Amino acid sequence: MDERIISANELEEDIFEKNIRPECLDEYVGQNEIKENLRVFIKAAKMRNEPLDHVLLYGPPGLGKTTLAHIIANELGSTLRTASGPSIEKTGDLAAILSNLEPGDVLFIDEIHRMPSYIEEILYPAMEDFEIDLVIGGEGKSKSIKINLPPFTLVGATTRAGDLSSPLRDRFGIVSKLEYYSFEELKDIVIRSGRVFDINVHDDAAMELAKRSRKTPRVANRLFRRVRDFALVEGTGEIDLDITLKALRRLHVDETGLDSIDIEYLTSLIKKFNGGPVGVETIATSIGEEVTTIEDVVEPYLLQEGFIKRTRSGRIATEKAYKVLGEDYNIGFFKEG
Repeated sequence: MDERIISANELEEDIFEKNIRPECLDEYVGQNEIKENLRVFIKAAKMRNEPLDHVLLYGPPGLGKTTLAHIIANELGSTLRTASGPSIEKTGDLAAILSNLEPGDVLFIDEIHRMPSYIEEILYPAMEDFEIDLVIGGEGKSKSIKINLPPFTLVGATTRAGDLSSPLRDRFGIVSKLEYYSFEELKDIVIRSGRVFDINVHDDAAMELAKRSRKTPRVANRLFRRVRDFALVEGTGEIDLDITLKALRRLHVDETGLDSIDIEYLTSLIKKFNGGPVGVETIATSIGEEVTTIEDVVEPYLLQEGFIKRTRSGRIATEKAYKVLGEDYNIGFFKEG
């Protein structure tokens, strides 16, 4: 099976991303409104000698939520502690993480929406009052103990803000939605990656990569890494337009940034289900992908770019989807409207 250009899981390339991760707000490209607001909030917190309010970052994968968490810690002059929502299975897991924090630490919880609800309840007093209440002991001998915590900042990241409970969401003082990137911003990211690895990236090549990167920095950097390989083995060592186009053809990344899974999704929707409407579970089964991957990774870009519509009855292919597959557009027997 072909490697996806974007994935919900951490791949080997994510180590590469850590190597090129900007360390401060001045180096961070894009998300200008979020960046400037964070600059104010961080400066104010430092002037008051208080912890920064808890921060919730949400949006599709690959837009820079983890990078922003690192930058927040760096700008505060604090240590970043990291955890993942799915890995916190017991109240003791969270209690151990919280009790090991030092004053001023930034705790980053990725995929925070995947924490069980009973774990969330431990977070409420931790976020509000910097304390946790634990029940210890067996049945008939249990007792409640209170543990005081040092002041800290929680940064939560999620691709599904709607899956967070209202009590948890309301405890974040700073809530920011990350938006898809412009081609110019992605071009700047590609050129910056070239500088970090001492590789000359031609402007037209950088723009071509930007246009095929699904408006997502993580995708831009993964494509950069792959094209860099082609430039080294089959080119001059520089990333010019010719080697970029050759590499992208070999990677099966088309002019719209769609990869093999996107094409498979649209093909299934149009050819197997007459363009819809059809449920996401049915589409996922038809192409052998997880529903969460479809909803979190594939569909956000297809919706953003107008290839599909999401209705109460299911997903519907648009005229743009038919065109990209070279199919004749028709309303379809099962379509709404």
